[in-house]
Amino acid sequence: MIAGCGSVGEAAADVFHKEGWEVEGWTASAESARRLGEKPYRVRAVDLANAASVLEENASRGFDVVVQCASSRGGDADQYRRIYLEGARNLMGAWPGARLLFTSSTSVYAQQNGETVDEASPTEPAHEKGKILRETEELVLGHGGVVARLGGIHGPGRSFFVTRFLEGAAVIDPDDRRLINQAHRDDIAAALLLLAKRGESGIFNVVGDEPITGREAYEWLSEKLKRPPPPAAKLPERRKRGEGNKRVSNRKLRALGWEPRYQNFKVAMTESILASFGF
Repeated sequence: MIAGCGSVGEAAADVFHKEGWEVEGWTASAESARRLGEKPYRVRAVDLANAASVLEENASRGFDVVVQCASSRGGDADQYRRIYLEGARNLMGAWPGARLLFTSSTSVYAQQNGETVDEASPTEPAHEKGKILRETEELVLGHGGVVARLGGIHGPGRSFFVTRFLEGAAVIDPDDRRLINQAHRDDIAAALLLLAKRGESGIFNVVGDEPITGREAYEWLSEKLKRPPPPAAKLPERRKRGEGNKRVSNRKLRALGWEPRYQNFKVAMTESILASFGF
């Protein structure tokens, strides 16, 4: 069962179904469920944070694996608590015998100096959202589940860098050397399938092979699209994904046999993302 059939969840559901799994997908709204109504698997609207609704859906179905990849859609800390922490509790309560795979975030790593981090590195997020993610991770791990820490998600029709660049909202901060770790939607779906098939537990980073700075990304887009580069300007002090600056290692997941198809920003842009924006 895919609890959260958004960008990543839909791709994961498609991959699991193609591999021969019996799949059911959940979305947050009836509108989203209708949009996915032609899928070859069942999709329904369920409020993940509502224990009664989740338990009601348990009445007639059992699942071997539950993938919790619902999105908070940029919500506040209360929304994080509802979707992630309460959602995990509700799913484990409904299917205590199922293996739970929870998609967390590499933003829980708070390292500041560009150092390489792996799954054993300290996670001490200063922001409330990161703390809620860590609490959810510990809950899932205590249940024998899997935590997949995702880098910034990009894929067809989805790229922070491309959107900002095309909207004219991008800037290049000459002093910004913060590394951005990203993961392509399809590589994430492949990782979730592998983790489910292998029966693994524990924490796994899901990122491409090479991070990139904002300056590098925008300069590359400028050259590739033959458009003027963004203006130079200072970035705001606080960013959506926290203040971390680190190089996230994917060696542990690679050791299981996973290999990202889109190893870095340039490959992802050239082979997948730019075409979806009309280039």
